[in-house]
Order: sequence, then C-alpha cells, then structure tokens
Amino acid sequence: MKASETRLLEFLEKAKQFAIPIYQRTYSWTEKQCLTLWHDILRIGSSGAAGGHFIGSVVYIEDDMYHVSSHSPLLVIDGQQRLTTVTLILEALARCLGTREPHKGFSAAKIRGYYLLNPLEEGDHSFKLLLTQTDRESLLALMQQQPMPSSHSVRIEENFKLFQELIHKLEGDFEPLCKGLEKLMIVDIALTRGQDSPQLIFESMNSTGLELTQADLIRNFVLMDLKHSQQMQLYKRYWHPMELAFGQEAYSTQFDSFMRHYLTVRTRDVPKINAVYDACKKYIRATLSDKNGSENLAGILADIHKFSSFYCKMNLDQEKEGQLQTVFHDLRELRIDVAYPFLLELYHDYDSKVLSAKDFISALKLVEAYVFRRLVCEIPTNSLNKTFSTLGRSLDKDCYLTSLQGCFLEMPSYRRFPSDDEFNRALRKRDLYNFSRRSYWLRRLENHLRKERVSIQEYTIEHILPQNKDLSQPWRDALGPEWRRIQETLVHTIGNLTLTGYNSEYSDHPFEDKRDREGGFRDSPLKLNRGLGTISSWNETTIRERAKQLADLALKVWAYPASPDGGRGVRAKSITQNSQSEWNLSHHFRDGHPMRSLFEAFRKEVLALDPCVSENIFKVYIAFKAETNFVDVVAQKKRLILSLNMRFHELDDPRHVANDTTGVATWGNGDVEVRLTRKDQLPYALGLVRQALESQMGELEIDS
Repeated sequence: MKASETRLLEFLEKAKQFAIPIYQRTYSWTEKQCLTLWHDILRIGSSGAAGGHFIGSVVYIEDDMYHVSSHSPLLVIDGQQRLTTVTLILEALARCLGTREPHKGFSAAKIRGYYLLNPLEEGDHSFKLLLTQTDRESLLALMQQQPMPSSHSVRIEENFKLFQELIHKLEGDFEPLCKGLEKLMIVDIALTRGQDSPQLIFESMNSTGLELTQADLIRNFVLMDLKHSQQMQLYKRYWHPMELAFGQEAYSTQFDSFMRHYLTVRTRDVPKINAVYDACKKYIRATLSDKNGSENLAGILADIHKFSSFYCKMNLDQEKEGQLQTVFHDLRELRIDVAYPFLLELYHDYDSKVLSAKDFISALKLVEAYVFRRLVCEIPTNSLNKTFSTLGRSLDKDCYLTSLQGCFLEMPSYRRFPSDDEFNRALRKRDLYNFSRRSYWLRRLENHLRKERVSIQEYTIEHILPQNKDLSQPWRDALGPEWRRIQETLVHTIGNLTLTGYNSEYSDHPFEDKRDREGGFRDSPLKLNRGLGTISSWNETTIRERAKQLADLALKVWAYPASPDGGRGVRAKSITQNSQSEWNLSHHFRDGHPMRSLFEAFRKEVLALDPCVSENIFKVYIAFKAETNFVDVVAQKKRLILSLNMRFHELDDPRHVANDTTGVATWGNGDVEVRLTRKDQLPYALGLVRQALESQMGELEIDS
C-alpha cells in the first residue's frame, strides 16, 4: 500500500476512469452529508487563508502498484460517496456556467473535459466515474443531460436537484464555489492485489463518516476477494435480486434486521444488532470448506436469498396468498420483530411442505396471540429473544402444530402464555387507549370473522364516556355521585372505547345524543358498536358489561393454545401441581425464630424486584426464581445464608461481603454466598441479589 496527499481535482483530471465494484453499496449520502460538504466548500473558497481542506481518502485496487499516472481504471473500494457527490456538484455547476469562466479552469467545457468525461473515448470509456447497479444508469443520464431512467437512483436525483438549487441561490457569484472545489484535498491510496487486504482496509477506513450498514459490510466481505467473473455471477444470481426485492429504502433500513434474523435461525444465537457483520463472518468462515469454498459460498448465498424472500413476503407485504397476506398484516401491525427468526423458520417449513398451509396459519396466529396477550398482561419481554430463537429446535415436526401448542403450554415463569383468566382480567382493567398497539387491537376485534375487512383508518377512536375532566352536568347525573372515580377508572378501558366516523360531531354530548343522532351508535355498521343502540344510559354498570363482552370476544381472537388432548386446562393444572409442596415457611421458621422478621423484610423486597419473580419452598432452602432460581435462602439461628446463582467473578461487590463458593458444596445454587444478619444490611444485599436476577434475565435480553 502506498499513500500520498493530492488535490481532488488534480486526481480527477489525471485518472482515466473510476469504476465502483458491484459489491459496493449504492450511493447513499443524504441531504445532511451533502450540505455539510457544500458549506465546507463555500467556507474554504471564501477564505484566502485556507490553503486546502481534507475530505477523506480514495482507496483503489489494481493488479500492479500504480498511481493516477497510469491510465488503467481504478477499482474504488473507499471514497465513492465523496467522488459521486463532487461529480454531482461539478455537473450542476457546468450546467449553470455555459461559456462563462468565473475562475480559471472553471467553464462548462473545461469542467466536463477535465473532471467528468474522457472526450476522446466512446461508450462507457468516455465517463470518468462508473457507478454500480441503479446508480450507474442514473449518473450516466445526468452526464449526458438525458431524462432519468424509469428505475433510477432516488439519492442521485434528489442530491443533484439539491445542488442545482444551491448553485442557483449563489445568483451568479460562483468564484467561492470554484475556489473551494479547487482546495479540496484527499489521500490517494493504491493497493496491490495479493499483497494488501482490501477487506481489512475497507473495514478500518469506514469506521468513521456515514456508517456502513451491516449489509454493506457483509456484501463486500462475501464478494470482494473473488475473481471478477465469480463476483458477477454470485452478485447477479443472488445478491442483486435481494436488493431489488427489498427496494432502495427498505434495503438500507431493514436488510440488517433480516440478516440478524437469518443468522439466528442458522446459529440459534441472537447477534447484537451492531454485531451482525461479525456474526456473519464467523458463520460463513465456519461453513466454508477448503476444497470447494466457492461452491459452498454459492450455497450460503442461495440460502440467504431464499430466506430473504420469506422475509419480504412477511414484512414487506409481498405475499400473494390471501389468508397469509392477512395474517402477515396483523403481525406487522403488532410489531413483533423479535419473533421473526421463528417466523422465518415456519415459512421455510411451509415452503418445504413440512408444514401445511392450514397449520402454518394456525401457528402464525398462535405467535400473534402469545405476544399480544403478554403485552396486555404486562409480562416482561426479556425472554422473547431467547424464546423465539430456540423454539424451533424444541418442536417435533412430525406433529408440527400439536408440538408447538405443547411448547407454548409448557412455557414457564415469565415466558408463559397468559391464560384466559389472566388475559381476560387484564383486558377489562388495562388502559388500552394509551397503548402502543391500540389501532391494532381495535381493528382485530372489529374484523374478527369478517369476510370483508374494515379499514379503521376511515374511523377515529371514540371515548363513549368523554375523557374531558370537566364533565358536563348530564354526564355527571348519568354516572352518579361517584362520577369522578368512574371516569378516572374506566375512561380508557376497553368497555368505554369504540370506533366512529363522527368523532367531531359526537364531541362531549350525552350518551343519548351519541346513540340517537343521525350516524349515531344506533345506525353504526361497525360490529364494535352492536348493542349500543339498545342501551338506555351509559354508566359504570354498562361500561363493565361491555368490557366483559369484548374481553370474551378477545379470547376467541387471540386464542389460547389447545392442549394435545383437546382440553384447555392441562397447563393450569400442571402449574398448580408443581407449586404444591409439603414444605412451608413454618418448616424453616418455627415459633420465635430470630431470623423470621429479617426474612419477611427480605422476601417482600425480592418479590418486588420484578413481576416475574416467584417463590418456591423446599426442604432445605427457600428459592426465588425467574426462569430458574436466582437466589436461595437457608435460614439459620443467627443469619440468613443467601446463595446467588451467578459466577463469583461477575459480581460487583465493592464492600467485599460475598464469599466465593465455586466448587464448594452448599445447599443453594450458584457460586456466591452472602450472609445476612441485620436489617441495615438489606439494601446492599438486595443490590447483590438484583445482579443475580439481571444476570439471568440478561442472558435472554439481546436487543441492544
């Protein structure tokens, strides 16, 4: 590798041509980056003191070491964003200048002849810069002053128009712009193929600036070191079709997430979102063999391509089958990104005929019900990443749906599938107006069993009992003397919420007016409003009655999984049996036990750490668990022995009160022991206990 500092325009003039490899990302600078460069150019162009302004590097590859004195095309691996943006500025400036030359060397003819075109060449050779994919034809159309192609680069078109507008605002004073362009500096870095590692240099060079997506890095890693013919073959067959399927915007915003889900399916590990590239490199290197690496690479890309088609059908509304299209719409609106590894696996098995279409739809609805019930019941989400990343390997795919139902029924602790009773209770009392998925649940209730689905975008959410704290007298009379309590308690609950196209007309009018007016509840075509036309008054009783009706309907919309024998009580029975024990607290704390009050104080605080925490009493210790035990308590006459289920070296214990019991036989679980003798020790001890709980839950929370 050899590097030298040079002026950008001199670099452009001497180089015959720049070519962007097919594995590079498309042009992606936004208005923000363009404006930053534009203001820098005008600033240094207006300053007589500024001798130059460094804007980065241009890194390129050739088989032999050379610099721009050579006439071979430069294969650019870093710098295309800056080169493309400056090219757009120069083309926009050339169109404004015509025959004028506000600064030496800056006329339309000279700009094009020196920096944009090779006047004596023909075809593609006549252009200084050749981009890749849709960018290529878009930039060539600009250079030839031709209309944009039908499938064009949005970024190139928008940024070119931006620079045209900015140049127009200069009102003919082009000298600062020309001088600023003249002062732009770069580092010219030439690499020798076979001696330098383009991929390593590429990664380090792109650690600053407009951050590359994980997808950009993966594409470059896969294709960069292959021969040109192999690059073209694999890119055109597998990668480019994925880019087209996602589209320009979705590719830049969602492909990283897709790759994360794909790697989760294939490795059963959930990579952090900013470490997808590293996880992909590890996966590809482990998969490739020494003997037929290129063939295996094609297989990996084919697999990624196949799974990407599943993702696009589910998440980008590309599914053609009617029932699946509807279910995928529901899942997208619920926004359950965490479930996509399992959804991809389901789609793969459906595509492979392992899973029937009917069972596929039933499985998707189970996933939807599982997530929504948990949201309504406010169960911590920490476990969902791990749950969905490993669920597939727990299934018996010879009896696919039954096996999935059984897995959901056996989910323990805070992974549980909320029962009908738990879900029903939560629905009736929960604030579902200030709920992130309120449009989703209203639409699902309204469209249950409808063949012609209602689009709730045509309607607004109506509080039958107004939320206005200054209730009118008719409303106060209807609710009675406790009107304020009733309003505060029930105004945002399911029983008081509905849909209407007449929200502004209803306003805070009395219930009778909302019911009987033209377009009122009595005339409403919506299922959610059935029965409202026959109610004489709206009060606490009618709100709660309607809440019960809608909650009962919700049990059918988001159905609990049927147990393998067709019953619905197996899981509840199992939990009851498992929680029964011949041991109780009296076994550990007999009358007058000196540690009983200390334990009760400790117990209260531990159970309050998280809603998922439960208590189990065994013969030799009392266990507090989330997914499994995180602290066990052994009661002695003079102390409580706390066993924390975590590694000793992971504990943050600045007071050094904990003991390392690694390899030592103890009654509890874990490698940490803490002795508790007084209540004033509780706050610090609870901080240590919390670490054990978070350690367990942290193994399941992998979003960041």
